[in-house]
Amino acid sequence: MVRNPERRTALVDAAIEVLARDGARGLTFRAVDAAAAVPNGTASNYFSSRDDLLGQVTDRVHQCIAPDPDEVAEVMAAPPSRALVVELMHWINRRVTENRTGYLAMLELRLEATRRPELQAELTRVMRESLDENLRFHLEGGLPGDRTAVMLMYLAMTGLMVEQLTLPGVVPAGETDELISALVDRATGPERA
Repeated sequence: MVRNPERRTALVDAAIEVLARDGARGLTFRAVDAAAAVPNGTASNYFSSRDDLLGQVTDRVHQCIAPDPDEVAEVMAAPPSRALVVELMHWINRRVTENRTGYLAMLELRLEATRRPELQAELTRVMRESLDENLRFHLEGGLPGDRTAVMLMYLAMTGLMVEQLTLPGVVPAGETDELISALVDRATGPERA
């Protein structure tokens, strides 16, 4: 395998684009080469198999959609409150819109994982680590809501993401802000004095 980290990253980024645009069936080495504007056969020099490519896409797409730690620190400068949780949920929702390609690629990876046990194991590990980190972040940050509330918000926001990415007309954009506020209110329970 060729060892040029910048080229490998460019190929993985191109694979994310292909995955989001054409789905898992369209993710071929030739399609990745074309999307990266490199000679045919380049991707096959960097990845031992399609499964290898999918594994590296899993790691990379998760890095690409992760929030910038400086942005997180800035948002978390506010005191813990229900309003802050609402703002965090709105922030997640905006990030989906801003990185549509990354989130579509993640959806495609989830679908492909239903047919590939190795990918399912890796994606489950990555997503479980992310969920555990989100739970820790919420609870240690003193934000309102217990573990169950965080899980409910995670599941509801995941559903909203799927709707917005696949069938955006089902939940009109004008209703999402109000729905997110209601979600946080209902998941975290009554406001404490």
